[in-house]
Amino acid sequence: MDNDIPKEGRYIYGIIRNSEKINFGQIGIGNRNDHVYGVVYKDICAVVSSSPIIQYEARRANMIAHQKVLEEVMKRFNVLPVRFSTISPHDNDDAIICILTEDYTRLDDLLHKMKGKKELGLKVIADEKKIYENIIQKYDNIRSLRDKLINQPSDKIHYQRVKVGEMVAEALKKEIETYKNQILDILSTIAEDVKITDNYGNLMILNAAFLIKEIKEPDFDTAVNDLDKKYGEIMTFKYVGTLPPYNFVNLSINTKGG
Repeated sequence: MDNDIPKEGRYIYGIIRNSEKINFGQIGIGNRNDHVYGVVYKDICAVVSSSPIIQYEARRANMIAHQKVLEEVMKRFNVLPVRFSTISPHDNDDAIICILTEDYTRLDDLLHKMKGKKELGLKVIADEKKIYENIIQKYDNIRSLRDKLINQPSDKIHYQRVKVGEMVAEALKKEIETYKNQILDILSTIAEDVKITDNYGNLMILNAAFLIKEIKEPDFDTAVNDLDKKYGEIMTFKYVGTLPPYNFVNLSINTKGG
């Protein structure tokens, strides 16, 4: 039966700039209250906890546990997030030190690159009723055709109604693209980098992550607030921060060599 119990290893959450012993508390993934602590090599440090050597499923509870550790670390450090469910298959810290030794130059460069920076997320979603009202007011051809059909029997105007629907859908795509570009023109000048994710649903205007220097965060906050004041009648701004820079650092670590 003992053979069915997974061996122990070290779960790696992220890499930070740190040269001293450090402990983040009993917040490890897997509901075992494992200590999350730092393993140091020179001036870089892997944030780890003990863990069975398993492939953690990308379920909500596991993803949240992983993220909560990174959020705790981020209260004190810039962090390079390591890919979810990265586990060193050795029940000791020496293997982690080997990984840091072999990968020191790359990790050191990345820590320099990300120093003093953070990720902020922004989703912008159009209000369905308001944006359609806006389109009807703005596009004379759509409004005039719609007005002609208002008092007509529905069985006589099927084709025309379909035509209005197609015109509105095309106008909506055009309006969303225009708003998206207007928002990005303002925010991208403050950001170091921008990653735009695919929209979901035809009312989403923008789904993006911004890499921001911490000293620029007040400027970015002000810009988002100004945009909200300008466009808030017809769209909702969902602003999230501070996040680990998942969209700008996709850190894959070779645990086999350690």
